[in-house]
Amino acid sequence: MSVENKPDLATTKATKNIIVDNFVAPKCLDDISVLYQDESILLINKPSGLLSLSGKNPKNYDSVHFRLVKQFSSATMVHRLDFGTSGIMVIALNKEVNSHLATQFQLRKVHKTYVSLLQGHLHENEGQINQAIAKDASLFPKVKICSTEGKEAITHYTVLERLHNPLSTRVRFYPHTGRTHQLRIHSQFIQHPILGCDLYATGESHQGANRLMLHAESIVFEHPVTGKKVHGVCPPPF
Repeated sequence: MSVENKPDLATTKATKNIIVDNFVAPKCLDDISVLYQDESILLINKPSGLLSLSGKNPKNYDSVHFRLVKQFSSATMVHRLDFGTSGIMVIALNKEVNSHLATQFQLRKVHKTYVSLLQGHLHENEGQINQAIAKDASLFPKVKICSTEGKEAITHYTVLERLHNPLSTRVRFYPHTGRTHQLRIHSQFIQHPILGCDLYATGESHQGANRLMLHAESIVFEHPVTGKKVHGVCPPPF
């Protein structure tokens, strides 16, 4: 899964080892959809172009959390999606639930799938990418493939469809780990970057779509109160 630490399109500079983030998010006009609600959790559909959490820059106040607490005052974020990624998220409605869900994420008991459009045609119908990922201090907020300093990152994928306009491949990702920008940099590593991705792309793939073509399609976890398996699904809009 791709976890949001910093927004896309960030322009930064380092001064005396202090990183300054000048990114200002464009206004997101799309609404958050509530897919499921009970006393403990929400399942929502996050639109592309909306931050998960409000940024330090006061101009970046609009976010999933900022909007939700207006209606659900106790809502807290358990995980995040990249600014450009759309799709399903689970939201905790109290601290105890947040803690329970956070533990499931830490123990890798939460399973997610993503649907994406990649540049070009993949030759194989499925595969696994096993490449460690580390922060790239010189190119914040980007990460890099690094076998010496990186943390384990594993992504399985299957091809759903090969398209011709533009030449692209629709894939379903099954991330076994949840590193920052994992799906985006793993796609770049196999030389099929995600269409619309600004950070890990060729000029052609960046211009291939008007948004990041990455969508969190499903999430499976144990309900923190009932103990029953929850399987939330949110079909991609592309």
